[in-house]
Amino acid sequence: MNYEGIIIGAMAFLIIGIFHPIVIKAEYYYSKKCWPAFLVFGIGLIGWASQVNTLLLSAGLGIMGFSSLWSIHELIEQENRVRKGWFPKNPKREYNF
Repeated sequence: MNYEGIIIGAMAFLIIGIFHPIVIKAEYYYSKKCWPAFLVFGIGLIGWASQVNTLLLSAGLGIMGFSSLWSIHELIEQENRVRKGWFPKNPKREYNF
């Protein structure tokens, strides 16, 4: 039996689940202005994934890279959620919305 597809699916599920609270914390402490860090991290991981010969490692790095790039969009959405009152505002930060 081939379990690689199941393992890759589980990795995707876990990685996406890990990025959700990372986006929430990043927006809370740094605002959406931290998006370049997600961009650099994502591009770096995708580049690294293209150089790795192991299928599972390459898939994991690729999933993390694209999850990081998707997090840029989620940072903007998270700011909208804060504006709507669905998530708490950081009292130490000034909001312009």
